[in-house]
Amino acid sequence: MGLQQPATLIRILGKALEEEPLTRAELLYLLGLSAADDIARVFTIARMLRHRYFKNRIFLYGFVYFSTYCRNECTFCLYRKSNQSLSRYHKTPAEIMETAYRLVKSGVHLLDLTMGEDPRYYSNNGAGFDSLVRTVRAIKEDTDIPIMISAGVVPENVLRALKDSGAEWYACYQETHNPGLYAKLRISQSFSERMERKKEARDMGFLIEEGLLTGVGERYEDLIDSLAAMKSLGADQVRIMSFVPQKDTPMQHVPSLPRTRELLMIAIMRLVFPNRLIPASLDVDGIHGLADRLNAGANVVTSIIPPEAGLAGVSNQELDIDDGNRSVDSILPILAQCGLERASMEEYMEWVLARLARLAPSHRQISETKETYTNWVVQRH
Repeated sequence: MGLQQPATLIRILGKALEEEPLTRAELLYLLGLSAADDIARVFTIARMLRHRYFKNRIFLYGFVYFSTYCRNECTFCLYRKSNQSLSRYHKTPAEIMETAYRLVKSGVHLLDLTMGEDPRYYSNNGAGFDSLVRTVRAIKEDTDIPIMISAGVVPENVLRALKDSGAEWYACYQETHNPGLYAKLRISQSFSERMERKKEARDMGFLIEEGLLTGVGERYEDLIDSLAAMKSLGADQVRIMSFVPQKDTPMQHVPSLPRTRELLMIAIMRLVFPNRLIPASLDVDGIHGLADRLNAGANVVTSIIPPEAGLAGVSNQELDIDDGNRSVDSILPILAQCGLERASMEEYMEWVLARLARLAPSHRQISETKETYTNWVVQRH
């Protein structure tokens, strides 16, 4: 039996290295691994696949959590509407742009503009988003940096306006693709509407990020179902984050799982999506968990926040922020320790353009992206 298990693992990893689709049974086998040596083998193949498509280059994402108000009652979230113990904030357009420019200057490849579903934005069929649309347009005109919108189930008309203003990415995490578990996590929120909005954004020409939460009662089978859903969606960036219990939420006493499941899923995502972007988030364990996630096959560092910007994190409200440990300067030595380095902006823009072309959106979308890339190169050279 001891010889059979490594032989099975070697066979599965051999298929993955050849980029042959893994069966459901094979993916479940990988998720069930517990021996450190076996998991290390999976990580090795994940890194080899990452190197095949990205060499040793890593992309960096700046994070601007511009409103901590939310209309929802997600059971896992610190910022749920009914949490009265929390000091909240709205950032003005000027404050958003100031932080954005600091992040651009520090060397990030993308700005992730994030909020909960703040009622003041969602009022009047999304008319409250007008200021965000103008802010995105202003940032794009000044910097040309790619922008991700992570603002919940944004109305379709607002998504179109944000696309027209220059945003390239739309992120709207499902957390789980098990509708029953979803209903326990995202109270009174439509599972199908959330999925459909991502498909609509895809049809508009957005690149899509999809995300999972682990440690919230999911089964291995649920995680495999999520991989299939991500593939069906055509997600360009796929991520998984470990649940961190939050005070004053219904799930505050649910224990946080060891990070092995998150790390193993990062690696499995790399086996399934070898040429996609897979984040290592600083929002769960901060700078101290970064190397493990990179060694599992991640190729994006997310949730980079400049110190003293008055911004919060999501899973951990204050972790590593004001001491500067979520800055680019703190990340670069970790990359070096892992034999990795920050990609150039040209490399990131080339990946975005290639992804858009592969997905065969409108010629207008490709033309606009080429123009953005050309403008960026001209401005800096």
